[in-house]
Amino acid sequence: MTTAATRRSDRRISPVFVGIAAVMGVAGWATWTGFAEQPGVAVFLFVTAAWVVSLCLHEYAHARTALHSGDITVGTKGYLSLNPLAYTHALLSIVLPVIFVIMGGIGLPGGAVFIERGRIHGRWKHSLISAAGPLTNVLFAVVCTAPFWLGALDGVPPAFRYALAFLALLQVTAAILNSLPVPGLDGYGVIEPWLSYGVRRQVEPFAPFGLLAVFALLWIPSVNREFFHLIDTVLGGLGIDGRDADCGQWLYRFWEPDNDVCLGS
Repeated sequence: MTTAATRRSDRRISPVFVGIAAVMGVAGWATWTGFAEQPGVAVFLFVTAAWVVSLCLHEYAHARTALHSGDITVGTKGYLSLNPLAYTHALLSIVLPVIFVIMGGIGLPGGAVFIERGRIHGRWKHSLISAAGPLTNVLFAVVCTAPFWLGALDGVPPAFRYALAFLALLQVTAAILNSLPVPGLDGYGVIEPWLSYGVRRQVEPFAPFGLLAVFALLWIPSVNREFFHLIDTVLGGLGIDGRDADCGQWLYRFWEPDNDVCLGS
């Protein structure tokens, strides 16, 4: 009975996550109703909280898939509680991605849960564990863009529409970047089990620098331009006008002058 109780507690949703979700809900309500005196503050809180929620779900997807694949230790590590403070690298997993959003409006993924791969047998299982995170971002993007491609925007306040568009942009960028076959990112984790032992050993030392390398490449103007052209194409295919996402980012950066220009203020 003690073991069963422990397992139930391992799966209990963390109050930290509930608090973040509550901030998202309240800020979303304030954005929708125009309750906030400064709409940009409400948009900032809504998008940031929703982004952190998506990061938690991303890591939960990795952990849950690992649990069903054979790693029974993920529960005792707190990974099934959705608590971002339980992650192996809370700074990389939560703080840095939020800073990247504030700096440049890029949904840059972070590294978080430690999976005991030795407990898992079968290359397909290893690949699925790595793929589970980006697929969660894809699902989150679908939810955010549903009102756009379903034509269900009648009556949706502009500020909320812009916030959803910007949040969708973050999810799409995170899904694409994290799917790159770069060491340290989930895209490489998908193909790694299928590589020879020698190749894996040669690539392993570069894994800690993969995310930094991607970030550095995005600072190159030509790469940045092509990347966001791809993002605009994807968002356009999902029914989102690039201007809506731009307006969402302008509102998000409430500390800048004329950030609410899209609202006609």
